[in-house]
Order: sequence, then C-alpha cells, then structure tokens
Amino acid sequence: MLGVLRSVGLFGLLFSGARAIDVDFSDNDSIKEGAATIAWGLVKYYTGNNSGDVAGNLPDPYYWWEAGAMFGALVDYWAFTGDDSYNNITFQALQHQVGDDADFMPENQTRSLGNDDQGFWAMASMTAAEMNFTNPSSDEPQWLALSQAVFNEYVTRWEDAEDTCGGGLRWQIYTFNNGYNYKNSISNGCFFNLASRLARYTGNDTYGDWAERIFAWEQGVDFINSDWNVLDGAGNADDANCTEINAAQFTYNAGIYLIGAAHMYNYTESDTWKERVNGLVTSISSVFFENGIMYEPPCESTSCNTDQQAFKGHLARWMAYTAKLAPFTYDTIVPLLKSSATAAAEQCSGSPTSGFKGHTGTACGFSWLDNSTWDGNSGVGEQLNAMSIVMVNLLADSPSPYTSTTGGSSVGNANAGASDSSKIATARAITTGDRAGAGILTALVLASLLSSLVLMIKD
Repeated sequence: MLGVLRSVGLFGLLFSGARAIDVDFSDNDSIKEGAATIAWGLVKYYTGNNSGDVAGNLPDPYYWWEAGAMFGALVDYWAFTGDDSYNNITFQALQHQVGDDADFMPENQTRSLGNDDQGFWAMASMTAAEMNFTNPSSDEPQWLALSQAVFNEYVTRWEDAEDTCGGGLRWQIYTFNNGYNYKNSISNGCFFNLASRLARYTGNDTYGDWAERIFAWEQGVDFINSDWNVLDGAGNADDANCTEINAAQFTYNAGIYLIGAAHMYNYTESDTWKERVNGLVTSISSVFFENGIMYEPPCESTSCNTDQQAFKGHLARWMAYTAKLAPFTYDTIVPLLKSSATAAAEQCSGSPTSGFKGHTGTACGFSWLDNSTWDGNSGVGEQLNAMSIVMVNLLADSPSPYTSTTGGSSVGNANAGASDSSKIATARAITTGDRAGAGILTALVLASLLSSLVLMIKD
C-alpha cells in the first residue's frame, strides 16, 4: 500500500504550488496519503536497521525514550491507516530492546534510565497488545507481559514515606543519576497510563486500584491542581516534600493523564472518572490550543529542546483515543484535532539542507501556529507530531483498543518483572558516557526545570 501512497505523494510534489502536503480532511484516502508521506520522512531518520547499528536506537541527538515513543506511534500509524510498511522494523525494535529481564531495561541503557524512559517503551508494548499487533512467537517476550513487568517494577519503586511526598515515583530510578530527587508528572503518568490500560485490558481491579491511587496522589501534591492543569513536578523531594512545584505545563503530561482517565472511565463508567476526563479535556482545550491549533506553551515561542519537540504528537493520539473511549468528549476533541491537523500539514513543506531524507519539500516544521511558511525546524519530533495529528483524523473508522474479552490476543504474565537490585549490584559514580543515554530532559537537570520563572508557582 505504501508504494502507491509514496507515488501519489511524489506526484503531488511535482505539480503542487504552495503546499507540498495538501490533505483533504473530508477524504480518508487523502488523509492516509498525507500521513504516509510524513511517516516516510519520519522513518528515514531511523538507522537501527542498518548493518552494524542497534535495532531500536535512533541516532544522536535523540534519546532512547524517543525511539520507544516513535515505535509506539508507528503501531498507532498501522492501526489508524492500515499501512503495514513499518511493522517489521517496529516489531524488531520492540523485541530487541526488552533487555535480559523482559522489562525494557536493556543493559546498555539501564544505568542512566529514568522511570519515564522505561515507561514509553512499555506504553508502546501496551499499544501493541491493545491493537492486536503481530504477536511474538511463544519463546519471545509478549506485549502484555512486557507491560505488566514494568508495572510490577513501578509498584516496588513507589514511595509511601510522608517526608518524601507521601507516595509517587522519582524521575530517575537510581540514586547516582541527576534528577533522582525530582518527582514528576510524566514518570507517575507512565505508571498511571499502564495501570489504567491494564485494568481495562485484563479486567483485574488491582490495576484499577493503583490507577486510582496514582491519580489521587497527583492531586494530593497539586501536580494536578483544582483547575485540572497538570504541572511538571517538584524538585528537592527529600527535603521540601514536593512543595517546590515547577508549574510548567507540557502537552504530554496533560495527555498521559487524560488517556489514563479515559480508560478508567471506559472500564468503570463511574461519574468520578467522567468528571476527571471532562476536567482534563476542558483544561487541555484552554491551555494547549490557540485559535484551535495545538502548541507547546512553555517553549514554543522561544526554543523547545529536542525532547520537547516530540511532545505534541502524544497528546494528539491520546486525545483521539479519549474521543473513542469516552464518547461524551468527541464533539469537543474532534474539531481541535482537525484544525490542528490542517495547520500541521501546511507546515510540512520544508526542504532542509541536511538531515532530512524524506521527499523534498515535505519536511514538517514544529510550530503550527503560523502555518503559512515552514518554520525552519525539522527532525524526528516534528515528523512524529505531524504524522500523529494528521492520522488521528481517521479515528471515526479506526478500531477501539481491544481487551482480553473483545479480541485482544496478547499473552500476559501477572508476575513479570525483576528486582532493580539484580540489575546493578553496586552503585558507582555515573560517567559521561552513561549520561549520554539519559532520559527526558536529563540535560536540563533540576536547575533548568526550576528556573522557568515565568511559569513557576509555589503552592
């Protein structure tokens, strides 16, 4: 199928005027063609299937988490469009990065691993289970079991001590990594995401109980405030007890709680979860959209770093699945996805002088707010964002996530996972080489996270 889409896309480039990717959002075939052109440009950044490279890795400057995020998005791409062109490399990448304990802690990443890094790979595996992606052979790690392994390890890392915020996961897993003293929404959001999706998929209330516990903790420390805004986190957790809050609001933080809450609503149909979904949708619609177009408030008007340039695509896909799982949100969400996709497609008209290997004139920019001219940015995050926002406009005809009772076929293992202490016997000083693989925003460390004075509040 992709060969046809590529041909159509290239033909359009030769004869188009101002816009290299011209999508008619009333025509599913046109949406698929546009998404295919963008996906081609995204996958051309991947080098893990080249001889001598490591399957599942992206080249510098992209951290390991973003590779996991990309392959999770490619599972969604297949589910939304039906195009299986990238299924083989996605399958290979997900299986290659599982690690010796089948929990997405491979040896070459473990020492510098954050809870969020591991979580993005686990969420990709959960998407594979929910979308009935090709199952591995019986002697290989299974999608559902991989997600359960990470969930189980998160449970062992949860801290109940009252003087360290009364719960929550830390950003980093090991004490010797910068960021260990930071508790944040995205790490706990990965835990919440897995708990809520495992509850719905398996029907096991233990997962649902944990989802409730995590969400309540987020509210209790005001990471989710009374306006349903999801704040980034708090530093100095050991001494300040999560009172030094960094109030930056990023799209993926809000999105990860929205999709988890939508799964819990779909699973329980409770008024409590409906209220939470509605509150988050209202906040997201206000905070992350300007004139109906999605943007990244903390940095889009200045300069977002490599990690931050990949956040919007996650919110796009999670909003689409929310519209599926919690239909009362459909009329609010769908127009926002369409207007943002229209703007994003118009930004996919760039021709970078280096780095981009997609079709000439189809590199996607980062900011969609001024969509008349390509903004000069390009990269994995920009392509992932644009692919996501375009393809989710197929949501009316895409499948809802499967469960074990509605056709989901992935095999689970409720006891999967391993002790962290078995992976690193002796803590040592972290090296420069170890830090190079660190997860989301490690380069910023706490000082950078807490220095956004315009955005900071202290509750």
